[in-house]
Amino acid sequence: MSREEVFEYVRKQYGTVPEYLWKSDPFSAVLRHPNGKWYGIVMNIKKSALGLKDDMMADVINVKCEPDMTCLLTQTYGFFPGYHMNKKYWVTILLDETVSEAKVLNLLDMSYDLIDRKGKRPKGQS
Repeated sequence: MSREEVFEYVRKQYGTVPEYLWKSDPFSAVLRHPNGKWYGIVMNIKKSALGLKDDMMADVINVKCEPDMTCLLTQTYGFFPGYHMNKKYWVTILLDETVSEAKVLNLLDMSYDLIDRKGKRPKGQS
């Protein structure tokens, strides 16, 4: 799955437009929930930054996960502890077709839902 396909999906699914926040890093884009919190970050980094023996550049996406899922996912090639994020709650996914499009989109949806429920109180509680 390419970064362009991710951007097209989030535009259609959530009305999200990628935000390019850093002049020093024009390839990194934040995907922001309407509540203002980030649910994804698409970056272009050296694979060696993920611990791989390769200095080639690669597109990746960071998504938020439940801690138990993050631990399980990072045991599979294509998934890494969150690059520049809290490694307990974020996972980095290679966008080089190592991970299926369905899996990337499923995790992106889960990240959006996790951010969506953040700060909401269960009904009946004030």
